[in-house]
Amino acid sequence: MNAILFVEQTLNGLQFGVTLFLMAAGLTLVFGIMNMVNLAHGAMYMVGAYLAVAATQWTGSYLAGVLLALVGTLLVGVVTEVVALRTLYERDHLDQVLATFGLILFFNELVAIIWGRAALFSDLPQALSGHIELVTNLRYPVYRLMIIIVGLLVALLLWYVVTRTRLGMLIRAGASNRTMVSALGINIRLLYTIVFGFGAALAGLAGVMAGPIYAVQPGMGELILIQVFVVIVIGGIGSIRGALAGAIIVGMVDTMGRAFLKPALGALISPTAAEAAGPALASMLIYLLMAVVLALRPEGLFPARGH
Repeated sequence: MNAILFVEQTLNGLQFGVTLFLMAAGLTLVFGIMNMVNLAHGAMYMVGAYLAVAATQWTGSYLAGVLLALVGTLLVGVVTEVVALRTLYERDHLDQVLATFGLILFFNELVAIIWGRAALFSDLPQALSGHIELVTNLRYPVYRLMIIIVGLLVALLLWYVVTRTRLGMLIRAGASNRTMVSALGINIRLLYTIVFGFGAALAGLAGVMAGPIYAVQPGMGELILIQVFVVIVIGGIGSIRGALAGAIIVGMVDTMGRAFLKPALGALISPTAAEAAGPALASMLIYLLMAVVLALRPEGLFPARGH
């Protein structure tokens, strides 16, 4: 039974990790290429979740709802970049933080005005709502397994785009020397808009997939944004490989800590003390890990080339 529980929590950690990766990939690209601190990235996660619920109800099809939500989040990201963020690239990080924090408040109030402040819950189609027996006595939700598969496929696709395509070459060049890229005749502002839009769509995809597991509500992007910043610091700023590695590590550490730290403490100290200390220590684990990584490798475990 303990082995089954361990495997189940490992899968849960992997599922949480790939969700964090979808958020971290877009954010690390935006920060690595544009040098833009974008606190509003979590708002795109929230927008994706809300659009998926609304589009699914409107079309009656889960797949159509997901596709419309991704396109909608990409468009919201593009409009946000053009209207609000384009003038901030040359400003210092404090101005970027203040502006994007304002966008958090704006999007939270906007979704509250449109959909209300009560939490929304989305229904899964029949094909994704059941369980699958992976091994004897281990039944795992089909939907969580699908999240793992989709997240890993997106990671593979991103790796291919960044390392094997012309767009990826421009992205890497823009991260290294934006002035030279502009001098070569590349429209760097258009490149920024494309990168920001697809970063928003990745965050929206994370929100779409998280919606049926967690409640869809205003402000849902803030907590995961903090965890995503931890992922980027651990993995390395501007690195897709670092984002994936950091996300899997953070997902595993957080999930395993919450599942097993309290019982482990109960074997060492009194049950009452373990009951009080276990959840608190579990919630601190990823931040302690970040502190250790910063002390040993300030650039992260897999820093981008050129950093």
